[in-house]
Amino acid sequence: MIEPRPARLLLSGKELARIRAMAIRRGIWFKTLSKTERALFGLTIGIVRRIRSSVLGRVLVSIIAKLQVNSKDGRATSLHSLGRTIAEKMSMIAQAWGNTSAVNWSVDREFIRFLEVMYLNTPLTSTANSALLLKRG
Repeated sequence: MIEPRPARLLLSGKELARIRAMAIRRGIWFKTLSKTERALFGLTIGIVRRIRSSVLGRVLVSIIAKLQVNSKDGRATSLHSLGRTIAEKMSMIAQAWGNTSAVNWSVDREFIRFLEVMYLNTPLTSTANSALLLKRG
């Protein structure tokens, strides 16, 4: 009987560079990976066009898995839930004032993102005051 060949890892240098850029943007590159893991990833991007070594492939897959696990829980998720909460509160207030189009505000992704950015750019004292308003509901 012929044994099937193990699946090849289809990661190129460009794909690894894209993964690294996303991890840096999300703020998990330096927090999650050790200096050795970052160096190995960077050297692989710079030197290897296509990964042929199964050992290198396994190491890179473990690093990528580590990045994926840490990207799911973190600031982006909590910030999105905060933006959604603010959007829901604003939607309820606007509906109470008679704005019928405000029904869709709590599910509008662009509006939620806008509120998240506004929250990030608000001075700390105003942010503390808005947090109190959200709790009072």
